[in-house]
Amino acid sequence: MARIAVFNQKGGVGKTTTTLNLAAAIAARGGLPLAIDLDPQAHLSAIARAPAASAEASMYAFYRDARPLSGLVQHSPLGWPVIPAHVELAKVDTQFGKGPNVLNRLRVGLARDGLGEEGCVLVDCCPMLGVLSLSAIFAADRVLVPVSADYLAVKGALQVERTLNALHRVVGRRIERRFVITRFDGRRRMSWDILESFKARFGADLAESRIAENVSIAESPFSERDVFAHAPSSRGAADYAALFEELESTGFLGAAPGGRAALAAVA
Repeated sequence: MARIAVFNQKGGVGKTTTTLNLAAAIAARGGLPLAIDLDPQAHLSAIARAPAASAEASMYAFYRDARPLSGLVQHSPLGWPVIPAHVELAKVDTQFGKGPNVLNRLRVGLARDGLGEEGCVLVDCCPMLGVLSLSAIFAADRVLVPVSADYLAVKGALQVERTLNALHRVVGRRIERRFVITRFDGRRRMSWDILESFKARFGADLAESRIAENVSIAESPFSERDVFAHAPSSRGAADYAALFEELESTGFLGAAPGGRAALAAVA
């Protein structure tokens, strides 16, 4: 199955919410998702009720102490495993530099422990381009980019596109990506204008499914549940179910042949 980095260089666009609800959708259909929280804010870990008891029990220990990823996995009451984040992750950039060893550490660690061979790995990235996000992108088969339907988020999406394109030379291939519009409000003309501009700009890289602005999506993290458990009949649940179906039917959730071998070249 695929390893997917959920990334945007702008915060507040729905990265954690999308990671949470895609993991839930995969698990509900019999899949075996693994969520990795690579954001020092650790919001995904908290919502999934799988917080790290200490930095030594989090992804920080993987980078600092080379602890095996398999030894950091926690089971979430939501029904799928999580490797939690910790605020100490914010130190990774300054402590370990940006050399190939640290940038490839996640890819190597996943392969060494065989994680993701039987199920999809979803990595919730932090909203900045540093060691953590680059590490996730280098480990991933594909990148999923949530973009909220507002002007500043559009500018952020264009920056992500430039970043991914700039990495072509490093990884030796075009990084497959999918942009998905979140917080879409059909009552606003701006939302439709943004949709049309994205279609023109990103073409097939834009998901047809959109995530509408929905109170159930906003409420579910507060209740420490995914939207399917919180409000199964809501528009938000229907939208994330549609996104899952689209990504699965188009092969986005399946492993990319040769993708990981290509990334090995940067090791």
